[in-house]
Amino acid sequence: MLKIAIPNKGSLSEDALALIKEAGYKARRENRELSVIDSLNEVEFLFLRPRDIAVYVGGGIVDLGITGRDLLLDSCATASELMPLGFGASKFCYAVPAESTLLPANFNHLRIATSYPNIVLADMKKRGFDVEIVKLDGAVEISIQLGVADVIADVVDSGATLKQAGLKIVGEPLMKSEAVVIASTPDSAQKPAVHTFLRRLEGIIVARSYVVVEYDIKEELLAKACTITPGIEAPTVSPLNKKGWFAVKSMVKRAELNQIIDRLEDTGANGIIVTDIRTCRI
Repeated sequence: MLKIAIPNKGSLSEDALALIKEAGYKARRENRELSVIDSLNEVEFLFLRPRDIAVYVGGGIVDLGITGRDLLLDSCATASELMPLGFGASKFCYAVPAESTLLPANFNHLRIATSYPNIVLADMKKRGFDVEIVKLDGAVEISIQLGVADVIADVVDSGATLKQAGLKIVGEPLMKSEAVVIASTPDSAQKPAVHTFLRRLEGIIVARSYVVVEYDIKEELLAKACTITPGIEAPTVSPLNKKGWFAVKSMVKRAELNQIIDRLEDTGANGIIVTDIRTCRI
């Protein structure tokens, strides 16, 4: 039976559970169970702390895990990223007081507070700097105000929390993070059960990025309309029971949908309909 670790709480947990459910797996806990068995798909889902998941995966205790890329790298576990999942996006950045002129090039011999010491140490080692790491489990933003650090390094979403704490981001992000599927080795993706799990998730992720657009178009305008909606391989084109008219169906990117509809209407398309996609394989 395939064992998959997923976060036991927080936004990563909620989004991971929603994705897994859409992919056809049963992983919803009734109470606070540590594991749920999906007997139909022969998968056991284990609910673990997001920070610990990479350690369990790297140690071969579980086959797969869903966690943040930042947590994977900071764990230093022997686990590999198999697939990004498109949610939980964030940046890992340095921050200093808003009035400070400090830049990362001046961090040598300073105190850096963070919940991700290994990511920071790796960056400082690349720069040839010797710094003091102040490891904190949370509320990193207040550490400078309390006098225990000169700089912080933390995960940043909108940056609003830093601004409220009187801080500003300096330098380029150390990394960009998001939720990822991890395994002990990249070769794990070749195992049939793992491959099926990844393909199901991929189908949902791709489906969220596309919609199906359908419309009717005159024959003389068909070629131009198809350049607007080329589809994955090609659009589906069928003759209507009205001479000189055709029905077209095609997948288009959701982010471009409104512009595409505008162009189709300007071209002469009628009866434009848009349908969501639950899952797909391309």
